[in-house]
Amino acid sequence: MGASARMRLQLQPPAIMAEVERLLAGRTRDIRLKGELRRLFQERSWPRTAKIIRAWMTWVIMLDALTLGLNAVLLPRAIALSMILPACILPPAALASAFVWTKPRAFWLQRLSITGGMFFILMSVALVGVGAGGEFYERHLNIMLFVATTAIIIFAVPLRWTLTVAAMALGLYLFFQLHNPRLETGSAVAATLFFASGIIATVVARRTMNILAQKTFLLELRDRSRVAELADANARLERLARTDPLTGIANRRWMMETLHRLWSDGMKGRDAAMLMCDIDDFKSLNDRLGHAEGDRCLVKVAGIIQSSVRRNRDHVARYGGEEFLVVLPGADEREAAHIAERIRQGVEAASLPNPASRVAPYVTLSIGVAAQAPDDAIASPEQLQHRADAALYLAKQAGRNRVVLHRPDPPGS
Repeated sequence: MGASARMRLQLQPPAIMAEVERLLAGRTRDIRLKGELRRLFQERSWPRTAKIIRAWMTWVIMLDALTLGLNAVLLPRAIALSMILPACILPPAALASAFVWTKPRAFWLQRLSITGGMFFILMSVALVGVGAGGEFYERHLNIMLFVATTAIIIFAVPLRWTLTVAAMALGLYLFFQLHNPRLETGSAVAATLFFASGIIATVVARRTMNILAQKTFLLELRDRSRVAELADANARLERLARTDPLTGIANRRWMMETLHRLWSDGMKGRDAAMLMCDIDDFKSLNDRLGHAEGDRCLVKVAGIIQSSVRRNRDHVARYGGEEFLVVLPGADEREAAHIAERIRQGVEAASLPNPASRVAPYVTLSIGVAAQAPDDAIASPEQLQHRADAALYLAKQAGRNRVVLHRPDPPGS
């Protein structure tokens, strides 16, 4: 089964899954697939059923040809010649049926290929014996019933089709036995009833196999649905574990995992920069306006930072209470400073109220920038973060609401 088919099995509407649960809760023998469930089952089972039908038709043609060849060698010429014409009915009928099952086709055409094809195949086998007469008459009628029985056993088709094949086989057997000059009417009917009991038992067995196959399909559908639900729940839990519940951006844990992955995947700190952002006088905002306004401020600032960085490239996380860490892969010092200034200006332009601020009556942001210098030894993520934090400290000391780049200490200082 292809990937798209597996996905269709996994993702089913609640109404379908409710019907699956209802059928599985009842008795196995009462399972009946209807509507969309029946369509899904047919789609699921078609490749295997088609392969079996094509193989059976192919072997019937080969055995027919082999039998004709042996008859031509072993039997008298007149008898062998009488068998050729009726035997020629079988190959085209079997080939036509096999062709229909080379790819999915209309339901009515598939049904016609089985019922019509089997009628001509059974008729061909019976007429071979009727044409030869004598001992071959009843022998080929028995062979015809054997052919029908094998088809009933291995063709996983709807029960109505199976019943049609069984009825055709018994009907042909009775018809030709009634016209058998070597058999009385009572004997013909008795023989038909005898074989009917065996074919009916075979049909019942086929029905049981169909029901068990449908139950297996329902169990698979339920299991796949539960696995999909579990995977979805795990994914949601994973997202929750890596997301800051207030701002909706990544949390510190996710950022640490991201840094480890970036440095492990070959970046090794080359052309990388970090921004450490801190809301100025945020504690005073909380004390003056309350925590609800403080939470609103954090959400707004997080959104501004997220919208100011490069989409699908940079990484933003809430690192602490009012601190945000931004990782800029592939950014040099100049580009990092430009992005930091854009963030700072965006927060300032938002004019979020902070009457307790020592900088301005609105929310401002101090940002420390650290970038990997081309000529320096490659820095670890911890070292780069420490430098950004040190630059942030300098920004706070210099009066806040500014961007400060980290500068390495001069030699000997």
